[in-house]
Amino acid sequence: MSSAAPSRRVAEDAAHWLVLLESGAASDEDRRQLQHWRDQCPSHEQTWQKAQGLRGRFASLPGELALASLDRPDLGRRAALKRALVVAALLPAGWVLSQQAPVAALRADLRTAAGERKALRLPDGSLLQLDTASAVNINTQTRTLALIEGELALSMATNIAAIAIHTRIGRVVANEAELCVRLNGQGCRVSVWRGSVDLFPENGQPLRLHGGHQTTMTASSVAPLQPFDTQQPGWRDGVLSVENQPLGVFLAELSRYRPGVLRWDPTLEALNVTGTFRLDDTDKVLFLLAASLPLQVQTRTRYWVTLTPRKITA
Repeated sequence: MSSAAPSRRVAEDAAHWLVLLESGAASDEDRRQLQHWRDQCPSHEQTWQKAQGLRGRFASLPGELALASLDRPDLGRRAALKRALVVAALLPAGWVLSQQAPVAALRADLRTAAGERKALRLPDGSLLQLDTASAVNINTQTRTLALIEGELALSMATNIAAIAIHTRIGRVVANEAELCVRLNGQGCRVSVWRGSVDLFPENGQPLRLHGGHQTTMTASSVAPLQPFDTQQPGWRDGVLSVENQPLGVFLAELSRYRPGVLRWDPTLEALNVTGTFRLDDTDKVLFLLAASLPLQVQTRTRYWVTLTPRKITA
């Protein structure tokens, strides 16, 4: 991670820490954890200083920008939390006004917020679906899609020409295929149900990927092929399906569908979870986990939730 260009995730983490401090609910342990986060690497500290600066700039925001319902009745705390939440919303974009992707995402032809999913039928009959926190530009004349962030699924109609999907990593050319393309910090994961796709890393050798396989493409290479995990694209139907998955991995994926902060005690990551969970009510998912696993849900506000080991009473 470059200290000169912190990731969007680091910027969001800083903003969420700010939300907790401004809410007045931060404990001494929270403050110690914040200091630990700041000390982890220079980019964290630089991000935190940027967040502090933005807090000052937004100190006098008009009341109509406040969220309609905050969890605390104290008006002073409501005002402070309102300012912090607005900073939390604006910080990632403010960070990268000189970077292309976040600004482009706001201007994209089709985009989704956290927890939102959208579907669009293209003129040729193909179905385009967009997962949480994603953005794509669509050019039907050149038969190209530009995935700016997040994940898309494409189910192509039969007997039509190829569709090219452009990303910052490289290009994916689909031939009568059904596939998912997901951008992440490591590169671009491509999963294919049917048909075939040609992968063109920006600075690497091309590779053809057939149905039933998936891989991760970086700007310089393509990872070894793996069998396609049929549970991955459950988001298209609004579900998250897992089998004996480490809880930490599950929660990291679930957090993509929630606004605000979801934290958990590291000791919980040794637990495993199996099931199919609806993504349209992630609060219910957390309480289902608490009913089946030795953990409890602590809610500071609807935007700040922590999972801890369940206390055993005599």
